[in-house]
Amino acid sequence: MTKSRREFLIQSGAALTAAAALAGNPFRLDANPLGLPIGLQLYTVKDELAKDYDGTLAQVAAVGYKEVELAGFFGKKPAEIKASLDKAGLHCGSIHIPASDQLAEAIDYAKVIGAKYVISSVLLPKRLTEAGTKPDWDTMITKLKAVTLDDYKSIAEQCNQMGAQAKQAGLQFGYHNHTMEFRDLGGSIGYDVLLKDTDPAYVTLELDCGWVTAAGKDPIAYLTQYPGRISMLHIKDLKPAEAGKAPGERVSTVLGKGTIDYKPIFAAAKKAGIKHYFVEQEAFDGDPLQELKEDYEYLHAIHD
Repeated sequence: MTKSRREFLIQSGAALTAAAALAGNPFRLDANPLGLPIGLQLYTVKDELAKDYDGTLAQVAAVGYKEVELAGFFGKKPAEIKASLDKAGLHCGSIHIPASDQLAEAIDYAKVIGAKYVISSVLLPKRLTEAGTKPDWDTMITKLKAVTLDDYKSIAEQCNQMGAQAKQAGLQFGYHNHTMEFRDLGGSIGYDVLLKDTDPAYVTLELDCGWVTAAGKDPIAYLTQYPGRISMLHIKDLKPAEAGKAPGERVSTVLGKGTIDYKPIFAAAKKAGIKHYFVEQEAFDGDPLQELKEDYEYLHAIHD
């Protein structure tokens, strides 16, 4: 009896210690990179969401993802999205918008859903926009190929204005890159103009590590050179470049099966003040949910 009681007390004490540690850091036992929950950019499962919104969120949560970043509202009201996220046990940290005229709507959604960030995935300079029109994605990309360094100064000012509007609503505005921001524009690049001309009080950066790499730049260099300016990361792997294809035409693949080594990137990110990171896989060779499970397992495997 004495031995059994002693063993019970030892085991109980160990369990209480583990529970206390977990309560202090609820994601510690997940052993995630950076000690942060693994997020998913929902653009990755946009087709599945269009068919079965709640069912897809449930499958995302079943894989193990804890956070999501919205990309589109699928005709749902803010309260409906909040209810769906709560049902799946997912937290939305960020909302993506493709244009500045959607900021007010995104702010309304963020307040209800509980997101703290509103991120623009692409902005055109005012000289390339037409009042009252909403260009489709391909049109915007075509126009962005004509953007100059002076245009990036205009885009930076847009970011500052949007950031001030977001801050007034208690939110943080951010800018997400693709590859075009890294084109050589006479010895300078647009991304560096954005870093220089945006106000850190109003604008943060969401660094898409895949597109930075595709553009021939090093995400580690930016994380190291600009600590505190970059709050979030997009995590995507890319298949090898194809001859004759532009950098932005690189094809994404399962993490660890492409050309990008994320272990040193996460080592740099630890020192850079990263607050959230989101897996974004934009193309699949097999079942999307199965490949997203492989992405999740890859990230677990590279923690230290």
